[in-house]
Amino acid sequence: MKIDLYETHDRYQHFIKDQWEVVSKGAEDCLRNNPDSVAIQQKCPYVYLFAHPRTAEDGLTKRLLWQPRISRPKPQTNSYLFIAQSNTDIIEVCWLLPPREMWSQYEKGKVTESNLVAWSIDQFQNNWKELDTSHPGDLSEERAKHVMREIVQWKRFKRAT
Repeated sequence: MKIDLYETHDRYQHFIKDQWEVVSKGAEDCLRNNPDSVAIQQKCPYVYLFAHPRTAEDGLTKRLLWQPRISRPKPQTNSYLFIAQSNTDIIEVCWLLPPREMWSQYEKGKVTESNLVAWSIDQFQNNWKELDTSHPGDLSEERAKHVMREIVQWKRFKRAT
């Protein structure tokens, strides 16, 4: 079978653009529309956006589950982590870690090569402590717990009224 390199490249570019749009839209939706994210942004200068793909019951379809967080979660495979400045469009990638069995697909020279994914994998394997280190502007653990208690109390009050 002869492959048309231009067509293959165009399909690859479309795939990459489509994947990035899905992730970007999910991060933006979580940042702007998730009630917990909005509450965190009212009390905290940042919000972590943690995403992890899950397979649907049909065994084929995947979807990204998004969770806003105050504290940085532990690095884990098959997850994505971003940190956003509250009430802005500024979002920084902390890591992009695909499932371990897919790691080789992102190596240099492969069609799906990704410097950011390769960096994330390298950090996970060789520099896990740094990948796990909180962002310099993160709240202390005590303050983060206090903020979460305030949010939970506010949600309970809102439900009761």
